[in-house]
Amino acid sequence: MNIIKFEDLPISDDIKRAVIEMGFEEPSPIQSQSIPVILSGKDVIGQAQTGTGKTAAFSIPLLEMINPEEKNVQAVVLCPTRELAIQVSTEIRKIGKYMHGIKSLPVYGGQPIERQIKALKSGVQIVIGTPGRVIDHINRKTLKMDNVKMVILDEADEMLNMGFIDDMEEIMKSIPEERQTMLFSATMPPQIKKLSKKYLKEDAKHVAIARKELTGSTITQNYFEVNGSQRLEALCRLIDLDNPSAGIIFCRTKKGVDELVASMQAKGYMVEGMHGDMSQIQRIKTLNKFKNGSLKFLVATDVAARGIDVDGVTHVFNYELPQDIESYVHRIGRTGRAGREGTAYSIITPKEFGFLKQIKNVTKSNIERKQVPTVQEIYNAKFKIMTEEVSSIIEAEDYSKFVDIATELTQTHDSVKVIASLLQSQFKNQLSFDYSSDKLESPAKVKGDDVRLFFSAGRRDGLTIKTLISYIKNNAKVGASQIRDIDIMENFAFVNVDNSIHRQVLEKCTGGKINKRRVNVEVSTNNKKKSRNRNRKSKNN
Repeated sequence: MNIIKFEDLPISDDIKRAVIEMGFEEPSPIQSQSIPVILSGKDVIGQAQTGTGKTAAFSIPLLEMINPEEKNVQAVVLCPTRELAIQVSTEIRKIGKYMHGIKSLPVYGGQPIERQIKALKSGVQIVIGTPGRVIDHINRKTLKMDNVKMVILDEADEMLNMGFIDDMEEIMKSIPEERQTMLFSATMPPQIKKLSKKYLKEDAKHVAIARKELTGSTITQNYFEVNGSQRLEALCRLIDLDNPSAGIIFCRTKKGVDELVASMQAKGYMVEGMHGDMSQIQRIKTLNKFKNGSLKFLVATDVAARGIDVDGVTHVFNYELPQDIESYVHRIGRTGRAGREGTAYSIITPKEFGFLKQIKNVTKSNIERKQVPTVQEIYNAKFKIMTEEVSSIIEAEDYSKFVDIATELTQTHDSVKVIASLLQSQFKNQLSFDYSSDKLESPAKVKGDDVRLFFSAGRRDGLTIKTLISYIKNNAKVGASQIRDIDIMENFAFVNVDNSIHRQVLEKCTGGKINKRRVNVEVSTNNKKKSRNRNRKSKNN
């Protein structure tokens, strides 16, 4: 069956309606290949990289097969992190928006367990959770697995990297053998293959989507480091320099979208916003204006921009970095489509550099630092465009209507002054921001507010930057932007964190396991040079 649109899938009209409202027009390869197989009742191994739509690939058939009449847990989705559990739960609720009687619940550490117990007692069919909290509920007998018919291991390789293999196996043993199992992973290391052979049926279907670059090779990616109060001016300078044909500007929140739109409109930019509080009619109207060129810029949240496919988007601006790496991939994928060249700019503060490094490492992207353009550079770019326009008019001899007035002006004034005055009158309309200085001041340094921590795990334990950031985020419940300057040695690692959270990281991360190694965390008094000496000594001992 050649599946081109969601209409071609054997799914209910309620799900099709919700999916269309979410902005999806056609299924991704992992979705089109996995959904029919899962609906047939077979076990599935779905192998595809981040940003390919794996969540919807299992969420759509999962919702189709839930019996709303039964008020017990029928499906369990295991996720490596709290953030992913929340994200998957949100996606399931959106897809199941018009399916009455189906309730889902995310369960994870850091949230009062009593609230989760109360929700479970009220009747939930789908549980999305982190392994530790799921086991906690199983041990408390507040999560009964007797009627579970489907289990999904989402980002299985990440759960393996974070040392959850034992927890995963313990949970799988508590679920009836007569079940359908789905395992989704970006990679297939030996332990994941072993797990799949142990818990999936022999006729399980392996759906593997060929790996491609997470971020398109036709997209030029740069970042600009500024103080928080300079974001708007930096954005305007970039727009004035590049003069994009069409650009999408991303903010994290609906409030952020509204505030930025108001600021840009006040300066004369052709811009409107799009976010979840707008009605579907409003969103379609705004999108159509953007498509037909009535709007030059669209300011949007990640959710509102899902599924936007507009030809000719030359620029994507990350006015604020997203909450997760997958959203970054989705964002910049709005440009550089169909082999065209595109530009993706990220405006960051010094405290966000740690998260940007994580994005670079995971996506293998070449995101280069650039300086915010000076006003003189903007002038030079505008002058070049104006000179080219005048030259093309002269070459085309398309100026006959203005010869008389030009002759009259040059008879009473110097010809150079006439041309300069005409250019100035035109140039006044080229800049919207009232720039007060040629160059933006350098961003304030934040190093003094950092605390450097020592972790008793290193490369020999399979530790990577991504693994360490995930471990800290998952255990200490802090943002990735608060984690910086990671140095991983053979036997240990160092990481800088905000002073305001360092005690939280010490308390919550000490005693946990990274790839089965118990970790000790303490405040480091060593600088980087001493750290390297310490590492050399540990190698020699």
